[in-house]
Amino acid sequence: MENKYQQRTDYTQNDFMPGEYENVSPFHLFSKWYDEVLAQVSKDPNAMTLSTFDGEFPRARVILLKELDERGFIYFTNYLSDKVAETNSHPKASLTFFWKELERQVRVQGIVEKVSEEISDTYYNSRPRGSKIGAWASPQSREIESREWLENKVTQYESEFPNEVKRPTHWGGLRLVPVRFEFWQGQSSRLHDRIVFELVDSQWKIKRLAP
Repeated sequence: MENKYQQRTDYTQNDFMPGEYENVSPFHLFSKWYDEVLAQVSKDPNAMTLSTFDGEFPRARVILLKELDERGFIYFTNYLSDKVAETNSHPKASLTFFWKELERQVRVQGIVEKVSEEISDTYYNSRPRGSKIGAWASPQSREIESREWLENKVTQYESEFPNEVKRPTHWGGLRLVPVRFEFWQGQSSRLHDRIVFELVDSQWKIKRLAP
């Protein structure tokens, strides 16, 4: 009987030459790769897995990258959610990007911090009205009695905010400030390229890992 898990793909799509990662910052390299992703991935190119620790288990979920600034990777969420409770207690976290179309993966480890009120306001005000209402209506990560209960909450806040929908104080941005990047490029015969940038004494040090 054929084993349904024995799926094999030989990765041959992209080279990863030393000139691409030597003498550049990991932010520069990530931005270069991301530009290539935007050109080839049509749906959710900014999807990433955020991994946190709740004191007992690692926990992971797919969320969306919304900004990359000079300090790190920014995402937005309910500050009362489980993911935020976890990084409030254990601020070390990681992000994983996987772009199968380019046979590439990037792993980022760092420390999570809140962004400024200005950054949160600017992004919130750019959201569609329905998403703004949802930030008020959903007690993220809490148990609710039914879908109808949630829809009633949406109706309630639609009435409460007939015009402008202000940002709730329990909703805003977080930034993962990197201390380590790993860039993975799939190669033939499972001899993949793995290039690591680690922050040591405020300088990025580069090393290659065996696949």
